[in-house]
Amino acid sequence: MLHLRLIVPADTTDAVVSVLESTVGTAHLVVLPGAARSPAGDVVMCDVAREAGDELIRDLRDLGLEKSGSITMENMELTLSDHADRAEEEAPGDSADAVLWEELTEATHEESTFSVTYVSFLALATMLAACGVMLDNAVLIVGAMAVGPEFGPLAGISTAVVQRAPRLVARSLWALVGGFALAMVATAGFAWLMDAFGLFSHDMIDKARPNTGFIWHPDWMSFVVAFLAGIAGTLSLTSAKSGALIGVAISVTTVPAAANAAVAFSYSDYRQTVGSGQQLLANLGGIILAGTLTLLLQKVLWRRARRTRRPPASTPGASVGG
Repeated sequence: MLHLRLIVPADTTDAVVSVLESTVGTAHLVVLPGAARSPAGDVVMCDVAREAGDELIRDLRDLGLEKSGSITMENMELTLSDHADRAEEEAPGDSADAVLWEELTEATHEESTFSVTYVSFLALATMLAACGVMLDNAVLIVGAMAVGPEFGPLAGISTAVVQRAPRLVARSLWALVGGFALAMVATAGFAWLMDAFGLFSHDMIDKARPNTGFIWHPDWMSFVVAFLAGIAGTLSLTSAKSGALIGVAISVTTVPAAANAAVAFSYSDYRQTVGSGQQLLANLGGIILAGTLTLLLQKVLWRRARRTRRPPASTPGASVGG
């Protein structure tokens, strides 16, 4: 279940309450007249089944509530109520398959911001990966992949394409391209510094690296793994199972490929630089393609599920439909 809290201008309260009462999947409706101070108005709260949340938010935005008041929705970990159980049963579709597009857009928007924190995490992850490739240490590679924040802008691109939001596409692309560019420049400088202290050497980049040599030898399996990881990552975002993102992060070689390209470039090994760059592009392309196709399929299947499962005729919102 989701908890919805609204700040509503007094002259709009009746219309908002009517929308909530007519929406299948709502329960525990509470109206507190005059309780809000900034902005002034009434406070309206209710619980809503996740599968009804996206349509309900869209209806509330049609009333202009995000401009005249506020809309706040949060996930609830536990709800013990027969009313809530009936609301979830009556709501069309399945909560595990429901996508809250406003929530997804907002989440990817935040994760796609080109900020000092984002670039710092990406640069640190790339430097860690540089240590891993030079030492041929798979543990360091896995750690670096877990630190990298690049899935945010990748998911932002997919979401923006599906939602037809060109500004979010541009924002996410800038975070992705600009972030990797700065991270790779910083890593090249890091490699030169480590060489100056005698911790890196040209022999380390030239020697056989059985544990990490795959990073600059891209093949179709690289794309396949990235594609599967993109599907898993997108599903974890849309189903609010963010824990799966860690597994996604350590299954693709975006950060290690960027690191190897930067280090190889610093030692003028352009063969490895090109190979690592191809690995990076194959991973980024696979994730974006998978994310976009997954979201499109989810949208189609969700619409079909809502059409095929109608609410019971006795339900107050039965006439509203999916």
